[in-house]
Amino acid sequence: MSAALTVSDLSLAIGGAKILDGINLEVSRHETLGIIGPNGAGKTSLFNLLSGLLAPTRGTIHLGATDITQFSPFNRAKAGIARTFQTSSVFNNLTLLENVRIAAQANLGRSMNLTRNAYTFKEAVELAHQSLEQLGLKGRENQVAGSLSHGDKRRLEIAIILASKAEIILLDEPMAGLSVEHVPELVEIIRSLVAVHEKTVLIVEHHMDVILGLADRIAVLNYGELVVCDSPDKVIANPAVQSAYLGVGL
Repeated sequence: MSAALTVSDLSLAIGGAKILDGINLEVSRHETLGIIGPNGAGKTSLFNLLSGLLAPTRGTIHLGATDITQFSPFNRAKAGIARTFQTSSVFNNLTLLENVRIAAQANLGRSMNLTRNAYTFKEAVELAHQSLEQLGLKGRENQVAGSLSHGDKRRLEIAIILASKAEIILLDEPMAGLSVEHVPELVEIIRSLVAVHEKTVLIVEHHMDVILGLADRIAVLNYGELVVCDSPDKVIANPAVQSAYLGVGL
């Protein structure tokens, strides 16, 4: 079986400055890969390349056997990659149901056939209701998203991802701004993406306890280079990781 996601010699330079250099990663289906490193290591830049917001200077990105290096962000989303950002990216003026229904509608496709359009819309609404229920937001479908707490906005973002039917999920610091008491709840939601919904998850996170509790493997970036990618135990025991990162706010 081919890997879910493969990056080969992935590199990015902006204005002559090296941001990422020669990243090689292979992510298995239904794996959770944690990505850590100090500020400026290239973690968010890697996500920007994977989601199509930036074009690499060199290297390739494969989704399964398909080369998506030249795909637009929209076409990558259609191919099965979804992403959250460090700050919430929901439509604050729309209801929860409308936010999720838009993602479901895009996934189900569009047609000029009026009958098909009506059927697709009904499918999308049903899928949106299912996704909201799975994230514990049932009964709040008509609430305006802008009125949600930060933690509930994170829930809504993941409901949107579920409705999009994406197979690869990129989570960029999902715990950022979350109150301590809500972290364990979101950790369990993220764990369910793999265990229940059979997704493949890449997660950038500064909370080491979160990464250690979720990740099957951890990739460590520093100055745009991949230092190591291995099991959590081996990464923590790695002398280079210990001396360079542990205790300095990964």
